Amino acid sequence: MLDAAAAVFVASGVEAPIRDIAARAGVGTATIYRHFPTRADLIIAVYRHQVEACAEAGPALLESGATPYAALRQWISLFVDFLVTKHGLAAVLRSDNAGFDTLHAYFLDRLVPVCGRLLDAATSSGEICSGVPPHELMRGVGNLCIGAESDPHYDARRMVDLLIAGLRRPR
Repeated sequence: MLDAAAAVFVASGVEAPIRDIAARAGVGTATIYRHFPTRADLIIAVYRHQVEACAEAGPALLESGATPYAALRQWISLFVDFLVTKHGLAAVLRSDNAGFDTLHAYFLDRLVPVCGRLLDAATSSGEICSGVPPHELMRGVGNLCIGAESDPHYDARRMVDLLIAGLRRPR
């Protein structure tokens, strides 16, 4: 259900009809409401689900990637997808500042260490320059993603690719 909700939110925004989410998930609307009594409950669950998927991807990519730098690039790409595709999510979550602060802290607690581990591995392998704090990198990526949904001519992924390419150690 969470994957279906995320896909519908990407396509139609967080105000999409619950029936669209239910149809995509192959369940009835009552099932959605039984698990998520309010839209905010569903939005928060989707957000947490996406954060967890991004957090779990880091170690898996590091283990299976051709190089630590390749794993870092792949993870940053997933992170960009997460940032760019959460149409309206932040605005809805900000309506409850305490709840938003809690989710933002959760986001940082789960993702900054993953980014740090990937950066450390790429630094240790000699692929990137040292001294890039993970929170700074993630904030830079986030800033490059701002406006992606409101300007069809802006390619956030391309800009982030340039940023990540700039981490490479000269050969």
